[in-house]
Parts: sequence; C-alpha cells; structure tokens
Amino acid sequence: MRSITVAGGSLFRIAADELGDATQWVRIARLNRLKDPVLTGVVVLLLPARDAAAGGGI
Repeated sequence: MRSITVAGGSLFRIAADELGDATQWVRIARLNRLKDPVLTGVVVLLLPARDAAAGGGI
C-alpha cells in the first residue's frame, strides 16, 4: 500500500491512472472512508495494491 497527495479531482481518474481500472475507485473510497468520488482541496489518499482481478464498484 502507498499514498499519494492530490489537489481535487476524482477517484475515477485516480483509479484509472494508479490501478489501471476506473471502476476500482470504490477500493480507494473504502480504504480512505470516502463516500463521494469527487475530491475537493488537497487530500492524501492511501492506495490499495494494483490487482487486475479486483472487481469494480459500478
């Protein structure tokens, strides 16, 4: 597990860029106890390990 710092954006884009699958935004949300995929301000996020077999959240 690792962390990144982002200034706004969406968990969809972060999941696509960092995990290779935008539908895995739910994994990031759960790990960080977030409900809204739209981020505002500067946020430090924990990222789960990349897992191509992990299911998406849509």
